[in-house]
Order: sequence, then C-alpha cells, then structure tokens
Amino acid sequence: QVQLVESGGGSVQTGGSLRLSCVASGSDYSANVIYWFRQPPGKQRTLVGSIIGADAAGYSEAVSGRFTISRGHAKNSVYLQMDSLKPEDTAVYYCKFPLGGEDHWGQGIQVTVSS
Repeated sequence: QVQLVESGGGSVQTGGSLRLSCVASGSDYSANVIYWFRQPPGKQRTLVGSIIGADAAGYSEAVSGRFTISRGHAKNSVYLQMDSLKPEDTAVYYCKFPLGGEDHWGQGIQVTVSS
C-alpha cells in the first residue's frame, strides 16, 4: 500500500523560508511527475507546481521565482523550497504522486506565515 509522508511545515515570519519534503513508499513504480498543491483556509486547493522527470519544474504565477521543487535522492521523494514567504502563502500544503494509475496524496502539512 502506498503511503506518503510530508514533513517540514511550521510557522515563519514574512520573508522567511521553509522546506517541505514528501516521500512515497510502498510502490514499485517511480513517479515521472510529482505535484505540490496548497489549500488556504476557506479556499479551494490549487496547484503550486510540479516536477517532470529529474528537474523540469513549473510553477504557478503566485509562487514563481520564490518556490523551488526538486527531487530527492531517494526514489519517490520530493522537496518544496519556499523562500521570501508572504502571509498569502499560508495554507495546508499537499504533495501528489501519480503511481500505478492512481493519484496518491500526502496527509497535508500546515504552513503559516505571519506579518
């Protein structure tokens, strides 16, 4: 059974940085594409960015230039480096791995940015 574990969230002040990680275990497949989403309080979940293959990453306009997605050395692991954080980045962040024809989601991790 596939399990995703996220870590690295927390609270920071405006301008600070955080790095989220997500590791998927229990699958024989390697995810070619991995996604990060976020859901602010009272709002819908939206795409933050994705990484295809080893290093082809793309980002939403809201985070472009501030966030960086990278692959970890371990199979099915990914990082989200978040710099120059703003209060509007406050949200629950989720990773998503398509594996074996199914989408698998992380448990979600809270990021809070205070002004």
